[in-house]
Amino acid sequence: MKVGLFIPCYVDQFYPQTAIATLELLEKYKVEVAYPLDQTCCGQPMANSGYESSGKASAELFLKNFSDFEYIVAPSGSCTLHAKEHILPLDGSGPKIYELCEFLTDVLKVETIDASFPHKVGVHASCHGLRGLRLAKPSEVVGTDFNKPLSLLEKVRDIEVVNLKRKDECCGFGGTFAVFEEAVSVNMGKDRIADHQGQGVEIITGADMSCLMHLQGILKREKSPIRVMHIAEILNGNKPQNN
Repeated sequence: MKVGLFIPCYVDQFYPQTAIATLELLEKYKVEVAYPLDQTCCGQPMANSGYESSGKASAELFLKNFSDFEYIVAPSGSCTLHAKEHILPLDGSGPKIYELCEFLTDVLKVETIDASFPHKVGVHASCHGLRGLRLAKPSEVVGTDFNKPLSLLEKVRDIEVVNLKRKDECCGFGGTFAVFEEAVSVNMGKDRIADHQGQGVEIITGADMSCLMHLQGILKREKSPIRVMHIAEILNGNKPQNN
């Protein structure tokens, strides 16, 4: 199986370890991965700000880079959803794009994770993944609660995943929302962090590095010892680093 790996621009610039972990994880499951070198931003920031037409060139380049693949995989729920709903053909005639966790569960049908992570972890469910891609489905939809990122983390040895009180709440990032509504965004982020702090977590993880970046900024300003890690790093067996 060959996939095209799409790495969001902020991951490429600020969190390359997430991209590397994604690549290594896919290769562990015998996936042949290609990385188009001239890929750029998918245009999501412009679209979210009401200027989707300004991202037309980005969308065209995305199609040029990835149209020949059967599957596209990205370690980002928000960018995956944008490409799915705003760039790729809605009739399903083009390549299928998957966020990393849903690709592992839905396509590769991963049953085992060869990784150990002896830490107490809180899982942040980002809005695009939760409400757009439906990475988590409540019991009334599928008969029993099913959370794709959580189902993968539960296969990791020695990990302790906490049960948050408000597990479906937004962190307040929202892309450009964090710029235009800074005070509201920060307060929402502090609320999410307080939930994790109350459970005594060491690491906050999730499938969207953008949300984790927002929380990381607040944690740094509060001089908190809690660190953030993209779920790809944990599934790949990476050790926590100082943020």
